[in-house]
Amino acid sequence: MGSFRFRRRIKIIPGLWLNLSKSGVSTSIGGKGLTVNLKDGKTKTTIGLPGTGMSYSETLTDSHKPEDGKQPEPSGQIAHPFFWIILFTAIIVYALS
Repeated sequence: MGSFRFRRRIKIIPGLWLNLSKSGVSTSIGGKGLTVNLKDGKTKTTIGLPGTGMSYSETLTDSHKPEDGKQPEPSGQIAHPFFWIILFTAIIVYALS
């Protein structure tokens, strides 16, 4: 059985979008190759290679809003190596185009 989906993207200014869906409202900043989406204290960063269909996404929660009232401990974790490969490649592709 299928499911009903709704999504509407409204351009505010070049590089800034307002996204409407069944689950709520979010804001996207960026464009081809790099987009940052902000919604409900979460930040989703997507880096892709335009025209290839390849991308990498990572979602981070807002560290200023701990869910249990305790201060978050730093994890010392850096971004996944694939993130840096896609970012570097996207920068090269953008610079050469």
